Amino acid sequence: MTTSPTTPERPLRRDAERNRLRILAAAREAFAEEGLCVTLDEIARRAGVGVGTVYRRFPDKEGLIDALFEHRMQEFVALAEECLVAEDPWDGLICFLEQATEQHACDRGFKEVALSGAHGLERTARAREMMFPLVMGLVERAQADGSLRPDLVPTDMPLLQIMLGSLSECTRDVEPEVWRRFLGIITDGLRTRRDEPTPLRCDGLTAEQTQTTMRGWRPGGRAGGAQPRC
Repeated sequence: MTTSPTTPERPLRRDAERNRLRILAAAREAFAEEGLCVTLDEIARRAGVGVGTVYRRFPDKEGLIDALFEHRMQEFVALAEECLVAEDPWDGLICFLEQATEQHACDRGFKEVALSGAHGLERTARAREMMFPLVMGLVERAQADGSLRPDLVPTDMPLLQIMLGSLSECTRDVEPEVWRRFLGIITDGLRTRRDEPTPLRCDGLTAEQTQTTMRGWRPGGRAGGAQPRC
């Protein structure tokens, strides 16, 4: 007696991988737009799959955050390594600061993890251990070159990121690019010398935009309200 061949497993594995990638893409988009309080139900809706499929791939939201955060950190490491071999050390340092701030401005979820440490202290600590030697290298190269003020220390860099990241959050609904203006002001303060001020790449806010931003700011939270607890 013969039996019919069983269905190969490979197509099922391809389907599972396809669903996993759809879930990751939907989560990355949702976290970037709304922050880490997005529910798995919402991620499932964006991915076009049932919430049970999400739970089969990722038992909880922390597992999903881990997967995305790891990918993001690898992108940051690659960026820092690229900036470390820039011909001009000053350009390498400012390129890193600008692109890192841009990523934080565009991705609320990543900023919440990377800068606050409120979600996964061990995860955040590992990331900082990974990035600190690279950032130290960028700072030391620019100081050795004479272009970066000698009294700046590598631990100043994440605080500059927090400053710019907080600004981008407060102004994202008023003028999402205005953080670039303040990056220009900050970088002039980092230089050891310059012949004239660096041209600022974004106009200042109008009085009305400034009032809107200030009305929406809340201590310890996002513009428009207190930071939600997830």
